[in-house]
Amino acid sequence: MRPFPTLQAGALLAALAVALGAFGAHALRARLSPDMLANFETGARYLMYAALALIALGSQVSRARGPLCLLTGALIFCGSLLILALTGRTWLGAVTPIGGALMIGGFVLAALDARAAAPSSS
Repeated sequence: MRPFPTLQAGALLAALAVALGAFGAHALRARLSPDMLANFETGARYLMYAALALIALGSQVSRARGPLCLLTGALIFCGSLLILALTGRTWLGAVTPIGGALMIGGFVLAALDARAAAPSSS
């Protein structure tokens, strides 16, 4: 992802995370079990973490692989938790770690890209 689309994706995910957090706190508190509400809150919280990381990466990283991996992972990880909480489809719990692994991979790739882009001190 180029810097501008990465910033856009991060900003949109941040807006979505705030909206989901408010929705969970106000509309879902009385409708979901404590466990499902915790899943929903975790999904919204990690969506914000990914959003902030994408905003930071969008202004620093020129390669696409880290941000793209992070975005894909966030959509899978957070999306599966949010859908699990809303629908109770427990099979989504098997998908969640794939998204988490992609998010971790995205952060690692971003670190490697930043290291490769750093000026040499020799």
